Amino acid sequence: MHILLTGGTGLIGSHLVPALLAKGHQISVISRDVAAAREKLDSRVTIWSGIAQQKDLNGIDAVINLAGEPIADKRWSEQQKQRLCESRWQITEQLASLINASSQPPQVLISGSASGFYGNSGEAIVTEEDGGQDEFTHQLCARWEALALAAESDRTRVCLLRTGVVLAKEGGALTKMKLPFKMGVGGPIGSGKQYMPWIHIDDMVNGILWLLENPTLRGPFNMVAPYAVRNEQFAATLGHAMHRPAFMRTPAGAIKLMMGESAVLVLGGQHLLPKRLEESGYRFKWVQLDQALADVV
Repeated sequence: MHILLTGGTGLIGSHLVPALLAKGHQISVISRDVAAAREKLDSRVTIWSGIAQQKDLNGIDAVINLAGEPIADKRWSEQQKQRLCESRWQITEQLASLINASSQPPQVLISGSASGFYGNSGEAIVTEEDGGQDEFTHQLCARWEALALAAESDRTRVCLLRTGVVLAKEGGALTKMKLPFKMGVGGPIGSGKQYMPWIHIDDMVNGILWLLENPTLRGPFNMVAPYAVRNEQFAATLGHAMHRPAFMRTPAGAIKLMMGESAVLVLGGQHLLPKRLEESGYRFKWVQLDQALADVV
């Protein structure tokens, strides 16, 4: 297959590209910085400097859309919120328009979303059948998904990746989480009771391949491990994996002072289940958090 990919140099994309190449697929990656992408990507990958010049996506068999500015890197000023939205919405809208303009459109669009679609859902067990709280992360993800679904037709199916915290050896949220533990001041955040949906990078990549290769699958998928854990359990397990203490609780007030409105990302949570992914027949490689963290730490 000829696969067009956005976000190819990000955490998920940088692991997905080698897996796609290993399966013999032809890969084209959209990047704003061609030189930087060329340094990071396999020489077999074709790099597009953008898609503004494209009139359609004829000749592309599948599109995997992972682009988006990291959501937790900066405080959420109104300007930053707009950047977070536009970095996701604009490219998704462009891709959907190109798919709809194609006489032979891609067979599938696999497009990013996030567990933040559901907002802070508290103690409730959440599956893809549930809606979201009316919060910024839900508004961002709901619009993101709607733009992707505009590409859906009888010739193009759309899969949506409602992704939790991705655990990988380098990069992503785990890199930031490990820092206080390395300094001996790691521990729960706030009450520690909030659920934290997570997924090992292996299952994230394999899950995307599963959606790519199974033509009956479409719609939203919670890309999270089957067993969600509370923040305090995650902290204890991470401390154990790093052989560091995990008893220094960070008060919610301090988190709010540091992060502002974006504090909801760590003080809130979702008890997510990957219902549709498991019902489709996918089998997770990493189910237990202690084993997953031991592998990546």
